[in-house]
Amino acid sequence: MATTPVNLPIHEHPLFPSARCIKGECDGCHVDGYMYSGYFCNEPYCYVWFHKECAEAPAEINHSSHPQHPLLLTSDSRDGSCDLCGQKLLTPCYSCSTCEFKVDLTCGMKPSPPAIEHPLCHDHPVVFLKIREEKVPCELCKESIEGPSYSCLECDVYFHVDCVHLSKEVNHPCHSIHPLKLIASESLTDDAEKSCLLCGKIQTENLLYHCSICNFTSCLGCTKNPPPLVIEHIKTHKHPLTIFLRRTPCICDVCEDESWLGLYVCLQCNFVTESACIDLPRVININRHDHRIYLTHHLGAGYSKCGVCHKNVNQYKGAYSCSACPNYAVHSTCAVGLDVWDGVELEGIPEIIEDISPFKVVGDNLICHFSHEEHPLKLHKDGIIHDERIRCAACIHPVGFDQVYCCEKCSFILHEKCANLPMKKRLVFGTRPYTLMTETTTLTDCDLCGIFSDGFTYSSHGSSDVDVHCGSLNEPLVHDGHKHPLYFAKKERHHCDGCQKNINDYMIRCEDCDFDLCLYCATLPEKIWHRNDGHPLTLCCGEKEKASGKYWCDICERELDPSIWFYTCSDCGVTLHAQCVLGDFSRLMPGQIYWFGKKKIEFEMVPNNHNTRPLCIQCQSRCKASVILKKYKEDNEYICSRSCLSRYLGQKV
Repeated sequence: MATTPVNLPIHEHPLFPSARCIKGECDGCHVDGYMYSGYFCNEPYCYVWFHKECAEAPAEINHSSHPQHPLLLTSDSRDGSCDLCGQKLLTPCYSCSTCEFKVDLTCGMKPSPPAIEHPLCHDHPVVFLKIREEKVPCELCKESIEGPSYSCLECDVYFHVDCVHLSKEVNHPCHSIHPLKLIASESLTDDAEKSCLLCGKIQTENLLYHCSICNFTSCLGCTKNPPPLVIEHIKTHKHPLTIFLRRTPCICDVCEDESWLGLYVCLQCNFVTESACIDLPRVININRHDHRIYLTHHLGAGYSKCGVCHKNVNQYKGAYSCSACPNYAVHSTCAVGLDVWDGVELEGIPEIIEDISPFKVVGDNLICHFSHEEHPLKLHKDGIIHDERIRCAACIHPVGFDQVYCCEKCSFILHEKCANLPMKKRLVFGTRPYTLMTETTTLTDCDLCGIFSDGFTYSSHGSSDVDVHCGSLNEPLVHDGHKHPLYFAKKERHHCDGCQKNINDYMIRCEDCDFDLCLYCATLPEKIWHRNDGHPLTLCCGEKEKASGKYWCDICERELDPSIWFYTCSDCGVTLHAQCVLGDFSRLMPGQIYWFGKKKIEFEMVPNNHNTRPLCIQCQSRCKASVILKKYKEDNEYICSRSCLSRYLGQKV
């Protein structure tokens, strides 16, 4: 690992010092803002960062507001408020083991004095007040006060705890040539700089510090917590890096992004980097690749697209690359996104190669699969007969097109491709690895495709279970529905080009063509058998131009929109709605009993193969799909769809 961890009383895990610039909430004082040269936890999924001074908080202090006993630093969850400022008490905090006295980390380390005789912001003495229900404006910055404050009893005015210490003139380390004066932004001329040159925050109505000679502006936060002038970090660059404060757009040599804020430069090497790219992790795992990837400051030739955003990567800039996959690279900023990286820096940590194979070969075309260890499975390549009742235990689709593994002692069957599903896999839907599960206590209601499933699932701690249909999608996905490879994206207010329904979550997408597929359409079987036709049906991925005449669904006998994906028979010309062919329960096992609703009403999954299609007891329409629900031990009580099931139960399912 790049740095040596230290054990500090503020956190249960060892913490690592870092030169990285982080914008976020400190897990010590819970103040949101920039953290320079802080500490972070490298335990998986901990995602903890501290200011340097917060991380190094002592385990025991003597407090002026409670002199009779020492206060101990604790991370125990506590209810109530800080006895000094009155705000909700968050951990870590300081508490007395003898009394009930407790204060938050800030009030413990830097307690606000009960009174200030000569405040910088006002001509009279001010006194400290705990948090109050009535919100009042700060006399200095004019913003509302929601926490503790200082008040002048003589003038009946109030000040933020931070504002009371504001000086009318300061010497700023980032602009040492002239002092900065505290002024209201509205008093500046139109050509004066109203945004902070350090963080870019635009000050439209608030106070700021300004040099009228150089037109240099700093917000109150960057005046109180200025960035370092020089950063020395050999793994980022061999020479010291100096802050660059001109508003000149530059391309970061580490992440390839254009920026004009928070830049550090080495004039000797013509090297430029954003502050956020200093001390990036050297070795990481991301959820879109099976191998570790390594940070390099000069990518080199042979790479074309980023493995996350799928935009071009620059061979002359920095990126993450894979030593096992010659053409795989990821932009630096893409790789360390919170929805991509698990937060663990792996430099110095030995790589453990796990066996993710789901079976062992025990003979010629014989395997022992982890889901059916009691009997071996034999591969059948030819003579596979379609039977609606015979289904793969993993995906619950009927057999009939692909090679299958069969148990010759019981009815257990797996498609060959399902038998090869890895036991562990990284999926784009979460940063933790997913594990293939064969049995769950309840049905999998996949949030990604919106379908009930009784087959295998991919499960990950802290994330919703993913059925094997969505879990088997890999990028780039080559699909007959589109001429270009498709990639995962997570967007809102998009329309699926397969079913024309709204998408507000994960999708498969072609950015160049603005082509989107919901994960349900992306996992539709390409071929399927149906009792309405003696030939296999093929998924038709929409016809932009309608042929002469109208299309009709042979199941529901209603008009079919050919721009929406449907199933057709090339021999007979039959066309069928995809929903009429599959329905909402196509991934449940026929013959099984399922419980739905708060009252756990029992339903049996049955094939819809009667001469006359039964009526749904909820919508009173003929049940169209190949498999439907039948109320257990009841005659002629059928449910045709998920929406009808919800209305029948009186609750959403």
